[in-house]
Formats: sequence, C-alpha cells, structure tokens
Amino acid sequence: MVRIAAAAYPLDWFEDFAAYEAKLSAWVAEAAGAGAGLLVFPEYGAMELSSLGGRAVSEDLEAALREVARWKPEVDRVHAGLAARHGVHILGASGPVFEGARPVNRATFYGPQGIIGHQDKQIMTRFERETWDVVPGQDGQRAFDTPIGRIGVVICYDSEFPLLARDLVEKGAQILLAPSCTDSFAGFTRVRVGSMARALENQCVVVHSPTVGPCDFCPAVDENVGRAAIYGPPDRGWPETGILAEGGLNQPGWTLAEASLEAIAEVRRDGGVLNHRHWDEQAARIRRG
Repeated sequence: MVRIAAAAYPLDWFEDFAAYEAKLSAWVAEAAGAGAGLLVFPEYGAMELSSLGGRAVSEDLEAALREVARWKPEVDRVHAGLAARHGVHILGASGPVFEGARPVNRATFYGPQGIIGHQDKQIMTRFERETWDVVPGQDGQRAFDTPIGRIGVVICYDSEFPLLARDLVEKGAQILLAPSCTDSFAGFTRVRVGSMARALENQCVVVHSPTVGPCDFCPAVDENVGRAAIYGPPDRGWPETGILAEGGLNQPGWTLAEASLEAIAEVRRDGGVLNHRHWDEQAARIRRG
C-alpha cells in the first residue's frame, strides 16, 4: 500500500532561491507528515523560478525559459535532499531543459537515493509548438522501478493520448503520474477526462497534479485552473466513480489517497471488466471491419 499526495500548486514570486527552497521544503514536509510516500508536483510549476531574474525576465517568454533552466542543478539538489530526508519519492514540477537549440519540458523523478530519472513531454500543445517553441523529448518513455511500484509519467497533454499511456503500461507501469498546467476549465477537463480514461482502460492508478491560481509575473503561466485528484478504475474493490480522492477547484494544497498494487493486480485479473487484458482485441476487430 502506498499513500499518494497530488499537489494543487500555486506559483509564487521569489526574491531569492532560498525562498523557493523554503516553500518546497514546507510542501514536502506537509505531505510526508501526512504519511505520503509518493508526491507529485505539476507541469511547469518550475516556471515560478523565472521570478529570480526579475520582472523584465519573467515577463519575456524566451528569457523566462532560460532563467528557469539555469536553476535546474539547484532544483535537483533540493529535491534529492528532501526525498532523502523524508524517505519519499517525488515527481518534481516540470520545466524547461536545454539540451539543444530549443528546450524540452522535463519532469524529474527523485527517490531517497537520488535522481531516478526523468520524463520529457512527448506531444506539445499549440502554445508550446506555435508560440513558445518548446519541443518534444527524444528519449521516449520509461517506466521507473521503485519499491512503491512501477511508475510512468504522462505530462499534461500526453495524458490525452491513449497509446502513450499504453506504452508505459506495457512496460509494466501500475501508477501513472499526470502533472498538468491548464489555463481554462476546458483545458483542465481535458486532462481530467484523459486521466480517468487512462485509469479505466489500463486498470491502473492515475495521479493528476495541476498548477492553480493566477501568476501575474510570467505570461506563459498567467492563469491556472484545476483540482488535484487520484483516479482508479471504476470496478470491483474501487470507488464506483473511479475517484479515489479529489481536492477543491483551484484550492492549493495536497490531495491524498492510498493505492494498493495488489488491488491493481486483482482488478486486472478478475475485474467486472478486463480492459487491460482485452486491449489487443481492438486491432483484431478493426481489421475484421
């Protein structure tokens, strides 16, 4: 059994990096204190670090990307230290990383022993493609082996594409993490519906962590709408709604729920339906048509 914490995370202005470290430390301590072993922060939550360059930087789309990216080593240091101190696993808030001419949108996964790995977003939204020029990651997808289960990451828009999640599930993922950053209720709903569908069709747990609230200093993330939630298959031994827990709309804080790997295995073995097992039948039925 693992206790999962999904953050509904507001973006704050910082005068220095120590203020960011203090905020993150308080958030992690709160979740760990509530018994969470897996903590999930949202997509583009790292953009609050653009404030460290001052308003002229944070209000410029390109300058903000580069300011946030330059803090990545320090961000890794803080997250790894907190994961070790509290004995938890943390999906850090994603942000830009430059490994070529243009940045990817990267979420890094930390455990008590340090950095486990990272997942880059695979499919970019229109804003990322047409305005921001953030590009897809080229490393593909990876399911991370941990003592609390095999975990995959589908960043925001990626959660709306069934084959991306299925690739991770076929690599053994039992829990999918869906960090998001959406500027409208419609955008939030798309990720919510996608996450719930991925939980249903793969008979797994999906953790949705959004940014929430206004951010007046960084136009790329100026409006943020969402609620944190943890989903499972609406089947035997699970909530009939498929919702293990959900927070209030646009209310900052942690949403917590417990998930059992044994329950995931059991519903895949003997659920009222067997979506996970019957996935491959789709192709055969399509060919027959």
